[in-house]
Amino acid sequence: MLSSMSKLRALPVLFVLFFFVGTVEVVAQREFYQEEDEKVPLSERLYFGGNLGLQFGNITYVEVSPLVGVMITDRYSAGLGITYQYLKYKNFGEASNVYGGRIFNRYNVLPNLFAHAEYENLSVEAYREDDFGRIVADREWVPGLFLGGGYFVPFGRRGGVNFTLLYNVLYDNQNLIYTEPYVIRLGFVL
Repeated sequence: MLSSMSKLRALPVLFVLFFFVGTVEVVAQREFYQEEDEKVPLSERLYFGGNLGLQFGNITYVEVSPLVGVMITDRYSAGLGITYQYLKYKNFGEASNVYGGRIFNRYNVLPNLFAHAEYENLSVEAYREDDFGRIVADREWVPGLFLGGGYFVPFGRRGGVNFTLLYNVLYDNQNLIYTEPYVIRLGFVL
C-alpha cells in the first residue's frame, strides 16, 4: 500500500511537469482599433482560444482548456476559461481528473510587453489515509492567483507568440497541483 501511496504523491509533480511542458496555449486575439467617435462592436473585440496538451505512453495526459476574452480598451482585455485535465499512469491503474475554471486580465504596458493577472480554481483528486489506515480519495479545490507578465512577438497580421512568466501568490508546499510557485507559459496567438 505504501508504494501506491508514493505513486499517488508523485501525481502532482508529474502532472505539473506535463501540464507546462506539454501544453501549447493557442489564443485567437482580435486587433482592437477605435476611432474617437466610432464604437467597435463586441463581436470584433472578442477572441477565443485555449490550451491543448497531449501525451501518450507510460503516462497518458490530456488537457482541454478553452477560453474567451474581450478587448475592453486598446490595451486592456479580460476573459474566462474552463479547464479539464486527465492523467493516468500505465502501471498504476487509477486515473486522475482535474477540472475547474479561471478568469484573467491582461494589460499591454508597451506594444509587445504585457502585465497578466489570473485567478483559477481547480478540483483535484486528493488521496489520503483515513483513521483506519485505508487510502481514500476525496476532491479538493485548489485556488491559484497568478501575477506576472510577458512578451509578445508578432508575426503576420494578427498572430504571434506569447512568453509569460507568472508567480502563484497563493502557493504553499502542500499544493496538490503546482510543485513550484513559478509558472512559465509559451503561447501562440492566431
